[in-house]
Amino acid sequence: MIRVAVLSFWHVHAEEYTEAFRNHPETEVAAVWDEDVERGAAYGERYGVPFISSLDELLAREDIEAVVVTTPTVMHDDIIKRAIQAKKHVFTEKVLSITGVGAAELADQAQLHNVILTVALKRRYEHEGISLEHFVKSGVVGRLTTIRVRLAHNGAIAGWLPEHFYSMKECGGGAMIDLGCHPMYLIRLLAGLPKSISAAYGYVTDREVEDHAAALLHYDNGVIGIAETGFVTGGSPYTIEIHGTEASLLYTMENNVGKLMLRGADGTSKQLDLLKPNGSMFDEWIYRILGTKQEGDNMALAIDLSRMMEAANESARTGNIIRIG
Repeated sequence: MIRVAVLSFWHVHAEEYTEAFRNHPETEVAAVWDEDVERGAAYGERYGVPFISSLDELLAREDIEAVVVTTPTVMHDDIIKRAIQAKKHVFTEKVLSITGVGAAELADQAQLHNVILTVALKRRYEHEGISLEHFVKSGVVGRLTTIRVRLAHNGAIAGWLPEHFYSMKECGGGAMIDLGCHPMYLIRLLAGLPKSISAAYGYVTDREVEDHAAALLHYDNGVIGIAETGFVTGGSPYTIEIHGTEASLLYTMENNVGKLMLRGADGTSKQLDLLKPNGSMFDEWIYRILGTKQEGDNMALAIDLSRMMEAANESARTGNIIRIG
């Protein structure tokens, strides 16, 4: 049994991740730390585990093998590095770091200290990620031309997203660096790392960070990627379009049910069966710790995601197309 400590309940997914590790047959939640002492103590009591106010004390405990990082995004580099150096395996909320250099350094540190570091790239492991990867690789669409991924919600206008999600100091950005991660890493999964990015950010609710955004991903081979996201959309469906010279794939989700359609050059369409996931992002981390699963593409995707986010933020700020690498 892997004993896990949860580091902070700042993020909206902290409770979800805690429940996942409480209910997984190979893990148990053993302790809590939080940069907010009052919040941390409350969650420790809620889950019936010790709240440890000193992070150094928690990381020094030999009975804790691994940590879940759901701190403010800008704290990731420091918290994750300290956990790795204490030889704790790390599962962290996206992004790994707000810079590409920072992400690569954390990956190097994990390798140096023989620590399993996994980033929460949830949709890479779910049916849309594995199915679209399979069909694109099969060549069914012909030569790729365009990939468009849109994922948005109404958190900023319905009031359910915490106010600290609009803090540049804590988040390092807004909608793009949070929800926009999913479109970005899915495009990266399917088309590789773009050569450059241009982005536009919108501010409907007049907060200091963007509440909706779009990025154009430019590729040397002519492919165009389009990543769209936002916190101010009332009814936008989760949509993935993949267009090629021979056919197009369209993935949509309605009422938490995914549907994948293939539309041929002759205008006919048919529904394709979605592949079943072979484990979750939690399983990816856990079974790598246990030594029963080989390393996949999580870290490569996570490092490139940080590079892409850094470029998108710079493009939106300067109005320029930003080269990557």
